[in-house]
Amino acid sequence: MKAVQYRSFGGPDVLELVEVPDPEPGPLDVVVRVQATCLNRLDVVQRNGWYQLPGYTLPHISGMDVAGEVVAVGVAVRTVAVGDRVVVDPSLSEVPEGSTLAGRGDLYGELGVIGGNCDGGYAELCLAPSTHVHRIPDAMDVVAAAVFPTAWLTAWHALIEVGRLQPGETMLVHAAGAGVSVAAIQIARWRGARVLATAGGPDKVARALELGVDDACDNRADDVTAFAFRATAGAGVDLVLDHVGPALFAPSLFALRPRGRLVVCGNTTGDQATIGSLGHLFHMGVSILGSDPYRHAEFAEAWGVYTTLAPPPAVAGEYALAEVAEAHRRMEDGSFFGKLVVRP
Repeated sequence: MKAVQYRSFGGPDVLELVEVPDPEPGPLDVVVRVQATCLNRLDVVQRNGWYQLPGYTLPHISGMDVAGEVVAVGVAVRTVAVGDRVVVDPSLSEVPEGSTLAGRGDLYGELGVIGGNCDGGYAELCLAPSTHVHRIPDAMDVVAAAVFPTAWLTAWHALIEVGRLQPGETMLVHAAGAGVSVAAIQIARWRGARVLATAGGPDKVARALELGVDDACDNRADDVTAFAFRATAGAGVDLVLDHVGPALFAPSLFALRPRGRLVVCGNTTGDQATIGSLGHLFHMGVSILGSDPYRHAEFAEAWGVYTTLAPPPAVAGEYALAEVAEAHRRMEDGSFFGKLVVRP
């Protein structure tokens, strides 16, 4: 099969379109013909050599978001059949014996992730455990399925399981054009929360408002904390979802109401953040919560909500396998809103 992989760290030019052996399913595996996969920030930072998941090795095939058609099944598979359209849960927790990918489910250690430290979707074919694929409704486009796994499960776990977002609360999310932020906006609206957002530049602010946020500001030009209090009549927000990191960490803390929650699920702008004031932290009783890996059961739960809502995917562009390097350059540039999709 054709796949895009890299053998050494570096810029987008290290990405190579190559021929590699087709994956062979174990007794409880399936092989999916990839019809759509998406770029994620991890693809870039691992390729650059800045950070790698435990268990990562070279050469590597990225692509954590996989949707397509089952073309082969293992001898013991009974839950899915050749010809089924499926989306893949990339987190390899609770993979049963009988799958080639079993034994990589340490949530707080070397957790296996398809496209993260196992071969992923930048390829014509992708191997997955049969327990980790979910059927795509007939009416849903494959791209709408492909934008779901990483973005929605990151946001779902952070908001629902970790942040305990409640109906009627107010959530603030940064970088509204990012896939995780788009998912968070969709989830918070489904949850019945009021949604505020920040974005980089007036065009992205306008796009965020089109998505249905209640109010938004330009985090490059505006005072984010002042915006949060202005938009809540001086009360502050109940929850901030932050995957940006140091650039907006302190403003996020100060935007919270008393006993508010800052949920951290990423570090796009770096790994070292300053709280700003310990006195504010304990006087206001705010919480800083790290969003850990999602659990296996959460994928099916979130997929059920997603297929019911069927939100139109925010897609910034589609690329062929031979154009993956171009897509990586655009990911690094950051001047897009939504997901970048590869169509093998």
